[in-house]
Amino acid sequence: MKLVILGGSGSGKSSQAQRLCRYFDISLISTGETLRQAMSNEDLLDGHSELSDLGRYTQPYVEAGELVPDEMMIELIRVHLKKFDVNSSWVLEGYPRTAFQAEELDFLLDDLGQKLDWAIYLQVPEAVMVSRSLGRSLPDDQPEIVQRRVELFYDRTIPILEYYDRRRRLLTINGDQSPELVQQNILTLLSIP
Repeated sequence: MKLVILGGSGSGKSSQAQRLCRYFDISLISTGETLRQAMSNEDLLDGHSELSDLGRYTQPYVEAGELVPDEMMIELIRVHLKKFDVNSSWVLEGYPRTAFQAEELDFLLDDLGQKLDWAIYLQVPEAVMVSRSLGRSLPDDQPEIVQRRVELFYDRTIPILEYYDRRRRLLTINGDQSPELVQQNILTLLSIP
């Protein structure tokens, strides 16, 4: 099973991605976490110096609350997905962020002999996204950065929903519920009892 979790900042993407990974015992690919590790040059990158290089280039964008350019994100995901066995299952969280990235992800998966099963969209009102984001303790969750990320989400991420909807691979979930209920709704839509 290969899943993508979509949603704005504070929509619960990370929580649901972690829950699904535990439930199915599969790998989590979190682009936010990977970017933070790459920017801090942590040794958690399995010796992938190219990720550290990408981290240096992406840092100014992340710190300003801007989307990292498509080419850099696509390369980051390419490096990550190549580490996995073709048959392994995963949940990808924080990517794609643009319709172009969604299309490139499909091309990349084709090249790797893989196929995305579902894109899961956690739909949450803007006010909830902002308040949840400001309630976290991540260094890049400052009010003006959070507001910018929410604006970018509506501007650039909504076309991804159309992309996956046209391919009949989009599951939309009300993300403004308890994490347990959101997870149960996801499992129900995935047809898992």
